Amino acid sequence: MYRTFHHTEFAARLLAEQKMRHGHVVSVCLPARDEAATVGQNVELLRHTLVESVGLVDEILVIDDHSTDRTAEIAAEAGARVVRVDDVLPELGPGEGKGEALWKSVAAAEGDLIVWCDADILDFGPRFVVGLLGPLFARADIGFVKGFYDRPVAGSAHGGGRVTELMARPVIATLFPHLSSIVQPLSGEYAGRRSLLERLPFVQGYGVDLGLLIDIAESEGTEAIAQVDLGTRRHRNRPLDELGPQALAVLQTALGRSSVGLDHAATLVRPDLEPIEVGIGERPALVDVSAYRRRTA
Repeated sequence: MYRTFHHTEFAARLLAEQKMRHGHVVSVCLPARDEAATVGQNVELLRHTLVESVGLVDEILVIDDHSTDRTAEIAAEAGARVVRVDDVLPELGPGEGKGEALWKSVAAAEGDLIVWCDADILDFGPRFVVGLLGPLFARADIGFVKGFYDRPVAGSAHGGGRVTELMARPVIATLFPHLSSIVQPLSGEYAGRRSLLERLPFVQGYGVDLGLLIDIAESEGTEAIAQVDLGTRRHRNRPLDELGPQALAVLQTALGRSSVGLDHAATLVRPDLEPIEVGIGERPALVDVSAYRRRTA
């Protein structure tokens, strides 16, 4: 069983005092693609409650992942530092997918403690950031914290989304049973220490969440992973035809990191929809990227 916490165990002001004593810098990263409806209010809330009021957060970073709406403009007006995903380490060439944005955010962020939250959360609050940071301050041997929550649309306590319940959990139970007690393996809310994150490869697509869990457990042991109950989370639900490629990406990541092995992309074919090729691209550990080493030297 992984170390499990509740967000109410931690207080923002006390964490801010610990942060100052230990000289930490905290970055909150919001990867965003076409999230103009929610990103502004979430950035404003963070800025008011955790930057200006208590000084727990030093940087709010929005990674704009090829948005076609006013996501970048709205986030900047609300007080975030906005960086286009293609402007980070451009010498490495373009990439795509959720994992690409997360990897680029580690490279772009200033903090030694990095918190990620999805930009489409409807009931966003400081508890997400405070809860995820808490275990990192509580235990020096914890390097990665995964959030979990009640989802009102899921129909059961702490139930995962459709991709979690129909793909991630069965795959984990079959190939990586030591991860089975992670309540929300695909949640977009998690935090980690830069010293760990920069040593990990990042799957470029939607398999990134599972890939990080597998790799951290393999390299650091399961004791380096904690999880925290963040309460209730509401967000924009995606149509079923968008979830098939996500589920395939999760399966590919699991197979690629198992004894089965996988070294090729796959094409998802469905009636009445255009075939979609889901690749298995992966970014290397940042410590192995010369441009990153030069920047952080």
